[in-house]
Amino acid sequence: MILETRHSIAEILSRQPLFRGLSDIELAQVSAGSREFRVRKNEVLFHKGDPAEGMHVVVMGQMKLSLPSAQGVEKIVHMCGPGATFGEAVVFLDKPYPVSAQAMTDSLILLVSKQVLLDAMHVNAMLSRKMLASLSSRLHELLGDMESCTLRTSMQRVVCFLIQAAPSGSTDRFEITLTASKQNIASQLNLAPETFSRALGNLSEKGLIQVKGRTITVLDRQLLSAFST
Repeated sequence: MILETRHSIAEILSRQPLFRGLSDIELAQVSAGSREFRVRKNEVLFHKGDPAEGMHVVVMGQMKLSLPSAQGVEKIVHMCGPGATFGEAVVFLDKPYPVSAQAMTDSLILLVSKQVLLDAMHVNAMLSRKMLASLSSRLHELLGDMESCTLRTSMQRVVCFLIQAAPSGSTDRFEITLTASKQNIASQLNLAPETFSRALGNLSEKGLIQVKGRTITVLDRQLLSAFST
């Protein structure tokens, strides 16, 4: 991991959704308690059980949050892209990181220390509301993940993933580009990689999607939704 000092942390923070609206003084206070890192592809930022230092902000790149198992098979909890945050919960709890974080691409990450963030939230109600909204959103994602893993068939999970990945404002026909490997996506859906590939192949044979490398074209959203019911 390379500690990066060439950028203005305050300027970077001001462009992140969570910190938009903070005053220059508040940004200066938060940036004073923040560190900037460049994390190489496949490098582990922290392991499950490591002492928690604070909240992380993804400026560039992609991070994978996962739970390791005794059998050596990981369960991917979340994939974080630019603008995403992770580690919010540890700001409020005196506990170690509950997951491991690994870079999927070369990434630029900010680490905001717990105390600095708590101090900023104490004087800025808007930041507190955004933190609460972020935690609530993550809870809903985890509940949705639990529903997918326990109540849906493998095909229903894949169809749900494709529909949720539709670009905003898209029509019945749309394209999505996979930003993670099929193996990682399968792990998120609690599927074996070969099961995920078979499901895509089945949908392709039915004429519901077209797969070309990392690009998947959904030919008819309504027919695809009906296929999984």
